[in-house]
Amino acid sequence: MKRIVITGTSRGIGFEMVQLFAQQDCEILALSRNPKPVQELNLSNVTALPFDLASTKDLENVESFLKENWSSVDILINNAGKLVNKPFTEITAEELFSVYQTNAVGTFQLTQKVVPMMKSDGHVVSISTMGGVQGSLKFPGLSAYSSSKAAIITLTELLAEEYKESGPSFNVLALGAVKTEMLAEAFPGYEPPTTAREMASYIANFAQTGAQFYNGKLLQVSNSTP
Repeated sequence: MKRIVITGTSRGIGFEMVQLFAQQDCEILALSRNPKPVQELNLSNVTALPFDLASTKDLENVESFLKENWSSVDILINNAGKLVNKPFTEITAEELFSVYQTNAVGTFQLTQKVVPMMKSDGHVVSISTMGGVQGSLKFPGLSAYSSSKAAIITLTELLAEEYKESGPSFNVLALGAVKTEMLAEAFPGYEPPTTAREMASYIANFAQTGAQFYNGKLLQVSNSTP
């Protein structure tokens, strides 16, 4: 039974991944500021904890849970994201810090807590965006979001190098348009060709098999623009 930690599980891709992994008899720790949607699934192999990537206490609670209940972690999926869609000069310091705390700093800190419990064949998969890829098409209003997600790409490359002798493996997926609430906030009225369930299925499969073929890699997962 694989043990999997997933962030951002209250809706969208994260919520779908919880259900997909649960069907495969995995043991899942689902982390989200709102654990209720996952708790209401009543899945015996899923634990949903209230979790804010900006909270030092919540990070410590996750660390304690893992040490007390799990002997190891097989997969960590850094899926949580926060978006502000505003003109550059209108983004406040509070909004900027909040976006970076969730998308970059909190992801960094959670990975610090989980990696020591992972074996050499473990896999850390972080979710970025096509907007964070150098040379990709960029869109106005997303300066805070896309730049914070770009940081995760470089972090992945650095961690793969740092752990290349001992493992685990680290990879990052830059997603294109997926039909989620967050995409609707960024591009109101746009109908993407990919559903949250379809993307969740792809990520779940990659998380379990991708470490055999990739380490420290950015994979662009997009069939549309945006």
